[in-house]
Amino acid sequence: MNPLAELAVSALLVAGGTFLLIGSYALVKLPDTLQRLHGPTKSTTLGVGSVLIASMLYFLFAEGTTSIHELLITLFLFLTAPVAANLVAKAHMRNRAPKSNPTDQLPG
Repeated sequence: MNPLAELAVSALLVAGGTFLLIGSYALVKLPDTLQRLHGPTKSTTLGVGSVLIASMLYFLFAEGTTSIHELLITLFLFLTAPVAANLVAKAHMRNRAPKSNPTDQLPG
């Protein structure tokens, strides 16, 4: 494997590890559920995506084979993480909403 490919794979792995560390730290340290949701959905998704792309590049340059599995996993992750985060946020906001009395909405 040529040094440029090794550098690209190494940079993606370091960037992915950094994003994963930041996302995990945010999940533990942020106080509110909605704030805690932001760390894993943004930075951890980028971290896992970077690691998967690094794996794809490694197998492309080291063995000469294209691995579509990592690309499909990355695509699935980028599509499902925002949807799951949106559902968790909606459920959290719905549970925290004040309960209204049905008689409050009657006219007059």
